[in-house]
Amino acid sequence: MISKDLICIVCPNGCRLHGEIDDAGNLNVTGNRCVRGKSFAGTEMTNPTRSLTTTVRTAFEAMPWLPVRTLGEIPKGRIPDAISELAAIEVSSKVMCGDVIAENLAGTGVDVIATMDII
Repeated sequence: MISKDLICIVCPNGCRLHGEIDDAGNLNVTGNRCVRGKSFAGTEMTNPTRSLTTTVRTAFEAMPWLPVRTLGEIPKGRIPDAISELAAIEVSSKVMCGDVIAENLAGTGVDVIATMDII
């Protein structure tokens, strides 16, 4: 059996959850005040995901770093691979906020976008 205490981050309630997965794979969650808490606990216990916000280098002296973020969540265990991949990127052309900087980050199927313009 897997047992874990969590604080739900899906809504402002911040419920203190207790999740258990029995040997048959059944999920039991207590402490949630809304239905989203059970879903959050299940994901967090079996395949936790995170959004990633960071920076990548640029070729522009006036703006040596460009803030970026993932367009969705990636598996928590893939974050080191994602950071390594982004560390190798240097933006050398003008970009607008929302432009894709990297596709399929670390094989996750999630793109990375710029969160600021370089014009």
